[in-house]
Amino acid sequence: MAALMPPRALARSLQHVSRRHALRPAQCLVNKQRQRASTYASPHQAAQLSIVQTAVDTSSNGFQDNAAAMGEYMSKLTALHEKASKGGPEKSRQKHVERGKLLVRDRITALVDPGSSFLELSALAGHELYPGEDVPAGGIVTGIGTIEGVQCMILANDSTVKGGSYYPITIKKHLRAQEIAQQNRLPCVYLVDSGGANLPHQADVFPDRDHFGRFFFNQANMSSLGIPQVSVVMGSCTAGGAYVPSMSDESIIVKEQGTIFLAGPPLVKAATGEEVSAEDLGGGKLHSEVSGVTDYLAEDDAHAIVLARRSISNLNYPKTGNPSRKENWTEPLYDPEELGGIVGTNLKQSINMHEVIARIVDGSEFSEFKPSYGTTLLTGFATIYGHPVGIIANNGILFSESSLKGAHFIQLCSQRNIPLIFLQNISGFMVGQDAEKGGIAKNGAKLVTAVACAQVPKFTVLVGSSAGAGNYGMCGRAYSPRFLWSWPSAKTSVMGAEQLSSVMAAVGKKVDPELKARIERESEVTFGTARLWDDGVIPPSHTRRVLGMGLQAAMTGSVEKKETKFGVFRM
Repeated sequence: MAALMPPRALARSLQHVSRRHALRPAQCLVNKQRQRASTYASPHQAAQLSIVQTAVDTSSNGFQDNAAAMGEYMSKLTALHEKASKGGPEKSRQKHVERGKLLVRDRITALVDPGSSFLELSALAGHELYPGEDVPAGGIVTGIGTIEGVQCMILANDSTVKGGSYYPITIKKHLRAQEIAQQNRLPCVYLVDSGGANLPHQADVFPDRDHFGRFFFNQANMSSLGIPQVSVVMGSCTAGGAYVPSMSDESIIVKEQGTIFLAGPPLVKAATGEEVSAEDLGGGKLHSEVSGVTDYLAEDDAHAIVLARRSISNLNYPKTGNPSRKENWTEPLYDPEELGGIVGTNLKQSINMHEVIARIVDGSEFSEFKPSYGTTLLTGFATIYGHPVGIIANNGILFSESSLKGAHFIQLCSQRNIPLIFLQNISGFMVGQDAEKGGIAKNGAKLVTAVACAQVPKFTVLVGSSAGAGNYGMCGRAYSPRFLWSWPSAKTSVMGAEQLSSVMAAVGKKVDPELKARIERESEVTFGTARLWDDGVIPPSHTRRVLGMGLQAAMTGSVEKKETKFGVFRM
């Protein structure tokens, strides 16, 4: 056993040690500061480090010019949206109302919960698509609304537009709504009022895989997956369209207004010689009391909507949100209305994506990942209305380094089950001998592979240019983002009209001015949105709110983690 040191000897020993190892005053101060920083760090310091500092001068000429240019774009688009929202011509609308029927958007307003928002999709579908024919909103209104606390996909025919018949764009819009519903597990509510396929366009609406028959394929499969299908027949439901209510989980029909039959009275007479009225052939009373095709008989539109709301209330469908969502969140520190002045409409000007992100995310907090590497691509973590998100934004052309950085970040988000938001302003990947030697093809392919394989919800916003393979690497339409929206200034094309001219000249071909003008016109946002290249054109200031609604839809229906298996990355 060790002997104990006498008290006096112990005291002398301690004094000797303290003198030998004494620290200078300055050293003591540094150590104390370090101790305070590590021991008493405020929990808010990490958030403070993530706040994006703005350098925007709203009084500058550049900002004012940009804001004015964006304002002009918005005025034109607002006028187009207002025109589309009216539906068919005045005569058709008047006739519709005189029959005691609600207009399509009035039906939707009555259907969704009071005070809740309706996220309309592709409002400009069909714009100037068919020469000599006006098909506002493609003849069908689709979007996400809350009914009895449950987020639902609503598909409502507008019979004031060509009798609610299905043009090719109507087919495409209907199928896109079903795709969104299935991806996000949203119950579908069909407000049916349609004359069926538009016969002059029958070759483009009937026989192919993604034509009329796909509606019923989707309905059957969604029902098998436990995604409810509810139909409200408020008008004609003819031929193949009769399968919409027939294949729904629950169906409602309006008395002496809704009809369901595979062949209408004229065709029945031609085929069998039988003369019968539409009501006796397929009216509400027959289908609710005799055939059993429908489950509830409504007195009018208003009664039918009440019955539809009751059906949704009885679904026992999850209303809970994203469990990883933060309860407490704050609005951005900077006004989203400033986005128009930051971006403008001249895509030759660079866009500082830090400033854009700062006006979209909670508290303007952006935890940037690899901020000093591959700087032409911004990656980082943030929250939007409390939902955790990973953001990938272009800050220049894509090089090998930025491509690798993007692929790395997508892997992180996939592993952590964090949704991805892509903010596109991209002219493509870097080209040239040095780029090829550096492996731009294989490194760009890593980014494209990561985008394609990631199983987390993906959202894309076209802020500026979306050109060439950059569209692929930044989750363009072909890569199935849950939603894709465009700003009014966005342009989509293989390459710009000026680049096209340079390429044509380089190969010794004369540039046709008409071709150049056509390429320019086809890259405009109105051209693309009319063809459903996106899910709608939104004002820049609405981006945060629209993304929030999209995140809510994606994370409410299904929040379980899906395993991501990436393809082979060429090393």
